[in-house]
Amino acid sequence: MPLFLVISLLLLCCSGCASRIPEPIVYPYSQQQKMEASHHWQVLAADLADRINNELITTDNINTAVTVKQTCGDDAHPCRANETSSFNEAFHDLLVTSLVGFGIPTRPQAAEDTLEINYKVQTVRHSTNRLRSLQPGVLTGISAAILVLRNAPSELVNLAIGTSLDVANANLTTHGHYEVIVTTSVRKGNSYLFRASDIYYINDKDFWHYQEQFPETATLRLSSSSVEKAKEKNRPLPVTVPRPATGDEKTPKAPAAPQQTPPAEPAPLPDEKEI
Repeated sequence: MPLFLVISLLLLCCSGCASRIPEPIVYPYSQQQKMEASHHWQVLAADLADRINNELITTDNINTAVTVKQTCGDDAHPCRANETSSFNEAFHDLLVTSLVGFGIPTRPQAAEDTLEINYKVQTVRHSTNRLRSLQPGVLTGISAAILVLRNAPSELVNLAIGTSLDVANANLTTHGHYEVIVTTSVRKGNSYLFRASDIYYINDKDFWHYQEQFPETATLRLSSSSVEKAKEKNRPLPVTVPRPATGDEKTPKAPAAPQQTPPAEPAPLPDEKEI
């Protein structure tokens, strides 16, 4: 039996015994917009105001006042001071402007009879380098146009090449690692009247526009002297405690007292007989 046939049979038996995981497949071709300018934020705000206006008309709440609130985490936690992002602050103003433009009564503060419009921004980062291809049919159309016009005059060939490059350039865009998800909801009590989540690509270097900031913390002044620190905090200076001696260390002896010379004895007085 040929060696190739033996190896094939062994491989067939092994493949039948081993388990298999589902084969990964790609999603069908789709498109996703990319936000690269403040104008794109305005377009999103205007589109959301239009959809909210239609929902208010459908649910017979067109005359009900609304208020816009930016949230961090969920609807129950509004963003605190110095916690929002540049996009959050700008989008709040753009959305309010668009709502007023549609004639929706909008209030700066919430009340018992107002509807809450909450929105939240989430930044997503993908670590891997993702593949992207041109729209299906672009390369086929370019190749077909060049083949059809291969015997045509040079002017028509140049025109076809220019048109093909223009189509390819219109379908070409850079992609990075960051995306943002903007979720907007309209609440009436404990129920949602409207909810939408929009996903966009963003440039990698612009992610900080959408990233939530940390709450502002107190600034501590540092000094090189412990005396200055104690004075600033109005605390007593630390007391230096001597380290206890161990068995391996020798206990220092107290310095010996200096020896004093005894005073000289006085000279004997002369005998009275000799005087």
